[in-house]
Amino acid sequence: MSQDVRFDLPFDTPVSGHLEYARARHLRWVREMGLVRSRAGFEEYRSWDLPQAAARTYPYASAEDLVVLMNWFSLAFLFDDQFDAGRPDRADRIAEVARELIVTPLRPAGSTPRVACPITLAWAQVWARLSDGMSLTWQTRFAASWGRFLVAHCEEVDLAARGLAGTLGLDEYAAFRRRTVGIHHSIDAGERSRGFEVPAQAMAHPLMERLRDLAADTIGFMNDVHSFERERRRGDGHNLIAVLHRERGCSWEEAAAEAYRMTTARLAEYVELEARVPGMCDELGLDADGRDRVHRGVEAIRHWINGNYEWALTTGRYAAAKEGPVATAEQAGRGSVDDLLTV
Repeated sequence: MSQDVRFDLPFDTPVSGHLEYARARHLRWVREMGLVRSRAGFEEYRSWDLPQAAARTYPYASAEDLVVLMNWFSLAFLFDDQFDAGRPDRADRIAEVARELIVTPLRPAGSTPRVACPITLAWAQVWARLSDGMSLTWQTRFAASWGRFLVAHCEEVDLAARGLAGTLGLDEYAAFRRRTVGIHHSIDAGERSRGFEVPAQAMAHPLMERLRDLAADTIGFMNDVHSFERERRRGDGHNLIAVLHRERGCSWEEAAAEAYRMTTARLAEYVELEARVPGMCDELGLDADGRDRVHRGVEAIRHWINGNYEWALTTGRYAAAKEGPVATAEQAGRGSVDDLLTV
């Protein structure tokens, strides 16, 4: 299944007018922080066009905040690619770096990382900006979601290191993918991008929890569809299509069709439940301000579903074919040209 597979999303979302301003500053920051270390690494990173993803998922952020969000995207995506299938021992270093990334939001802002590498140093700088002006409640919520995502990433790396990638059953994989896709804290960042917070009672309501889970499922499954060729080249079995192909003994075409069906089913349930949000606000007795903040929280979910989808159709990250050092790295089981886990 190729990158240009289309889904019928029932809503459109805007794109930030600050894209080009923020892109130029972000690319300079990536070089300055050592998040790309070679020409090939920089060209590959630039082809991913993460600035477009940030501009679509956080369309109302100020110009300077959009730069911060782009910077955060870069370290999250680049860290995700640091595992080397040819060096299983690298899983230990990834776990060490992940622990540092997890505890950063739990320390006083501006604390020096105890595990130093380009990714941890960049995250310490980004978190100081990302958390600025947000309540302790929001920071704790974000930190919890961020931590679950990084722990899941380490579990995925550990499975690969032990030669067990692609061994999860369908139900196990679906629950696992909800954590590895990293959407909950990404939606939380939508609040930071507009300077508001969803009321705590609304965030704790089962309807809002289900909406966020369905968004994570929808985005995770869409990403699996669009990134399938890249992941198959790398021998990565953590993909919905690969799981279906193995578990059901069906053809690749049949597995891809079922993955598409599962994705659209999650999206349809999300749309159905979103219509119940006004009733949830009535149930909670929210005033006009509280309702507005819930509305913007739901908009943040929509921005992620549609924004990520539109970016995935064109990003070089999921391109059907690679050349040069990038192709060599993928064939060796590496996701990244550059090593970012050492000083």
